[in-house]
Amino acid sequence: MKNNNNKTLYLVTSAAGFMGGIVCRQLLDRGDRVRAFVLKGDPAVKYVPRECEIVEGDVCDRASLRAFFTVPEGTETICLHIASIVSMDPGYNQKVMDVNVGGAKNIIEMCLSHPECKKLVYVSSTGAIPERPKGEKIREVDAFDPDAVLGCYSRSKALATQAVLDAVRERGLNACVVHPSGIMGPGDNAVGETTGTVLRILNGEMPMGIDGSFNLCDARDLADGIIRAADRGRCGECYIFGNEEVTFREFAAILAREAGIRPMRLFLPIPLANAMAKMMEKRAVRTGEKPLMTTFSIYNLARNNVFDSSKAERELGYHTRSYAETMHDEIQWLIQTGKYTPAGRGGVKAFTGRATAAPGHA
Repeated sequence: MKNNNNKTLYLVTSAAGFMGGIVCRQLLDRGDRVRAFVLKGDPAVKYVPRECEIVEGDVCDRASLRAFFTVPEGTETICLHIASIVSMDPGYNQKVMDVNVGGAKNIIEMCLSHPECKKLVYVSSTGAIPERPKGEKIREVDAFDPDAVLGCYSRSKALATQAVLDAVRERGLNACVVHPSGIMGPGDNAVGETTGTVLRILNGEMPMGIDGSFNLCDARDLADGIIRAADRGRCGECYIFGNEEVTFREFAAILAREAGIRPMRLFLPIPLANAMAKMMEKRAVRTGEKPLMTTFSIYNLARNNVFDSSKAERELGYHTRSYAETMHDEIQWLIQTGKYTPAGRGGVKAFTGRATAAPGHA
């Protein structure tokens, strides 16, 4: 249900980021006009499609947002607010709060003060939704409590999501919310957490894994879902964008098959990994070095990572591709961009031929 008004301009925040860049490309591919919001001096601006109109600024700076939202008379806009700081450190971080909460509130004010802005799609996180006991699927909620989730990032997304819903209910904002789980796939030029893990496994730099699970989605499917939310998402509604839960063992086995490398054989039980993480954290306090793993990272592997995306599938047509397809495409992209060199091209960690491992967030 594409918006056929050729006067519509899509305002995309974090357009130089992993998700934002793919959203921009998908919008352009279907013939839409895009204005990209990027940080001043961000070297990643080179990854923003040339066809985009680029505006520099900061979501924490109202003046730069005014320039971002100001459009010629007769132009309608739809804002896709993707920008946020993702932090795996559970401790309080003022910058995370300023960008994720303060920035979202600034976007809300801009949307409300610009009548030509017809809709806001806010990209939240499944981390904003309280965890349910193992065995229960995690579904959408209609109110968000920062004290019901763990970690500064999740708390910030809960606060920002509630601010969006409050503006819908109390001030007439036309907005919907999407909750992606984890993100992976080709196009992660900044090499985020998941891509970094993939590279360490491919390069033989991760001798063992942990017996936990993830829930990760292909960035291309998430971007498509965000655009579908702009087209079809109902005002005041939230939509979970998740995938099938995958264990670390399954993830590593699929990656080994797709890359033709030796499969990872050793996996630490969660209790042992948690005990080791506690020791590493204590050592880090003494030495000032970053621990290899933390109790919070172990929690994220041990927690319930089963999310119900049926509402998004039913109302938006959201879908996900298989982990194998995503990993295949990501490996090819890593090779093409020189981030990974397999055996036969100068690599020393991989071997020729597919592995014969048994088949088997964020």
